[in-house]
Amino acid sequence: MKLLSRSLIAASALALSAAAPAMAKTFIYCSEASPEGFDPAPYTAGTTFDAGAHPMFNRLAEFKKGTTEVEPGLAESWDVSEDGTEYTFRLRKGVKFHSNDKYTPTRDFNADDVIFSFDRQGNAENPWHQYIPGITYEYYTSMAMPDLVKSVEKVDDYTVKITLNQPEAPFLANIAMPFMSIVSKEYADALDAAGTREEFNNAPIGTGPFKFVAYQKDAVIRYTKNADYWGTPAIIDDLVFAITPDAAVRLQKLKAGECHLMPYPAPADIAGIKADSNLKLDEQAGLNVGYLAYNTTLAPFDNPKVRKALNMAINKEAIVATVFEGQAEPAKNPIPPTMWSYNESIVDDPYDPEASKKLLEEAGVSGLSMEIWAMPVQRPYMPNARRTAEMMQEDLSKVGVKAEIVSYEWGEYLDKSMEPGRTGAVILGWTGDNGDPDNFLSVLLSCAGAAPGGANRAFWCNEDFSALLQKAKVSSDPAERTKLYEEAQVIFKDQAPWFTIAHSTQYVPMSNKVSGFVMSPLGDFTFETVDIAE
Repeated sequence: MKLLSRSLIAASALALSAAAPAMAKTFIYCSEASPEGFDPAPYTAGTTFDAGAHPMFNRLAEFKKGTTEVEPGLAESWDVSEDGTEYTFRLRKGVKFHSNDKYTPTRDFNADDVIFSFDRQGNAENPWHQYIPGITYEYYTSMAMPDLVKSVEKVDDYTVKITLNQPEAPFLANIAMPFMSIVSKEYADALDAAGTREEFNNAPIGTGPFKFVAYQKDAVIRYTKNADYWGTPAIIDDLVFAITPDAAVRLQKLKAGECHLMPYPAPADIAGIKADSNLKLDEQAGLNVGYLAYNTTLAPFDNPKVRKALNMAINKEAIVATVFEGQAEPAKNPIPPTMWSYNESIVDDPYDPEASKKLLEEAGVSGLSMEIWAMPVQRPYMPNARRTAEMMQEDLSKVGVKAEIVSYEWGEYLDKSMEPGRTGAVILGWTGDNGDPDNFLSVLLSCAGAAPGGANRAFWCNEDFSALLQKAKVSSDPAERTKLYEEAQVIFKDQAPWFTIAHSTQYVPMSNKVSGFVMSPLGDFTFETVDIAE
């Protein structure tokens, strides 16, 4: 889709910084890719959330900085019924929506905005459900929200009651995620009347700590501090995303002072960053997984024996050593070992080319040709998908499988990888959005989450697996939920819809002039707490 800037920016990020008032502080973030859009609801990519949901929007509940603990957001408090199916939210008063050169709100945030934010995603009859042709609400669908949410009712202007069809243990964590950002119904109505609905995705209006100023596609996004922010105001005055896909170029800019902080350094650069006295490096274990998802609906990948055979043909340890330079651990499960309910007892498929050949023969497969899709950008779970694909290609050739490497522009890659007829296997990954195993297992692997519409790009639907997840969702007993998720991981490993690659360590390099940045266990990059020393 085409993103229209509010005003063209012909200058670089540095020029934007120089144009600011003399005493103003401008923070420049060398981001790794362009956002798909600025409406938080239709997307799942962290790049898009960092550019849209986090700086410019809020949720009813939020994650406490640097944790997965839920705290009040636009709802200042809530009550939950004894049976866990009714949530009554008391909304914060006096919260102002942003304005721009074409729109000024006439009222504060209220219950109408909450109802609109839910209904446009879950109700196919809502006129805003398809305001962009072909748009899907991948997260809302993947998390089975249409089946879960029975009603969202306005009790009064500042009270909303959400009724569920059954209890949902991670519900509060789920609605604290970026896709459930609260948007302005009044802004939507104004755009509808003006015949400019696409501006909802191009010129965002939220309640967050920063306001949108302009976007030059694939180059620069500019924001300014929201002076009317209901929470603790940002310290910096202006925020700039200097879109820089190449990790080496990002690091050059950081060293030259052209940006203050960057994501996803190349593993080979970590030692040099640590040795640079002008830089500092934050690090933590990543709540993530990188994987290769087969299309389990197409022969011969619909056969678990074939998927197992391909998994056994790939040298995972070599990929971790070469691509991640050892700054990750090999993945055997679809959830990371830092997450509760991780099943330690699972035994990974061994690297065994001879056993792989035997399994392929038993499955009646010979002369197999396939595609491996390699994403074009760095992500927290994958520093170099092209190199990973090349190593897979070489390994598969040793068991008689010919692999062709395919890639697309990032937004197109995400869209095409959801198409049911997709040929080949796709390299992707996930960083947890709420600290609950359900956020990995249901979203990425359940029947309800199957693409198109969901994030399950293996198109895998195992009824026994999904039934275990459903039981875990409705239970409030952590021990019972843990047992069910452990059982689900056994089914996953047996059926092998993915080749699990790695759980990577996360590093964030920044200028030593930067203070106040807090690494998120969810992989978010947020900047309302950062400051820059003079």
